[in-house]
Amino acid sequence: MKLIVICGATATGKSDLAISIAKHFDAEIINADSMQIYKGMDIGTAKLPVSERAGIAHHMLDVLDVTADSTVAWYQEQARAAITDIHSRGKDAIVVGGTGLYIKSILDELNFPDTDPVVRAALELELATIGLNPLFERLEKLDPAAAIAIDRANSRRVIRALEVIAITGKPFTANLPREASTRYPDAIQFGLASDREHLGERISDRVDHMWDLGFVEEVEQLIKDGITTGRTAQLALGYSQIIAMKNGLLSEEAAKEDTKIATRQYARRQDTWFTRDDRIKWISPGQPRLETALQQLEQIN
Repeated sequence: MKLIVICGATATGKSDLAISIAKHFDAEIINADSMQIYKGMDIGTAKLPVSERAGIAHHMLDVLDVTADSTVAWYQEQARAAITDIHSRGKDAIVVGGTGLYIKSILDELNFPDTDPVVRAALELELATIGLNPLFERLEKLDPAAAIAIDRANSRRVIRALEVIAITGKPFTANLPREASTRYPDAIQFGLASDREHLGERISDRVDHMWDLGFVEEVEQLIKDGITTGRTAQLALGYSQIIAMKNGLLSEEAAKEDTKIATRQYARRQDTWFTRDDRIKWISPGQPRLETALQQLEQIN
């Protein structure tokens, strides 16, 4: 049974390609977007509605309430269990998403140490006294690759990366193997290269469309559901801006513009992360994506 991965920056058409390949092989899809795992976070994460999933089973979508916090270790366990289940039923599995660390957690053995209460307490005290920006700047100096992968607004993950560095004396990303995958050595990874000239325009159009679909109303409902009581979900692109808007910190126009800027920055970080993995087979914007992917898969078989 095959394990196929489709990755790349936001707004590059990953979901559409995954659906097409899944239909061809009668496969099932596993989500690797760190925010699509949350119930009710639909518009702002560009989650495919059920009506557009072509009857294909999707896993790791809508599995957590917005009040819950996710971890890479939890995702790794759940996603691998889904792959085992799919393969046990004689089907291929397709992992699709833009969260590079989640995809890497499936394919590779991550060797993160247990938490150290003393180190963690010291870092949390720093966060409370000097704020997040100095901590993130420290991470940029100690491990630039980790700073690319981690959202600078996500204090929990910034602290965890600094904690790992303090405990091991090595960069956080030293725990992320770069050699051939140790868990699924036969996994096939396709990366969708972004059309840099037009990606910013597509992102802007996508954000405008999300607003038209009722993004603000979605966040208003999630605030009622407790999104601001959790640490992870409220940091998602667009959601954090609208929450700030609802708290009177941003105008609606500023929230929308900041969402576009943050999304473009995120897309650049995604590109940087994925291009570091030489196992990925890249499909350029000008290539016929489905035909190219199927041709390579057939050659492997």
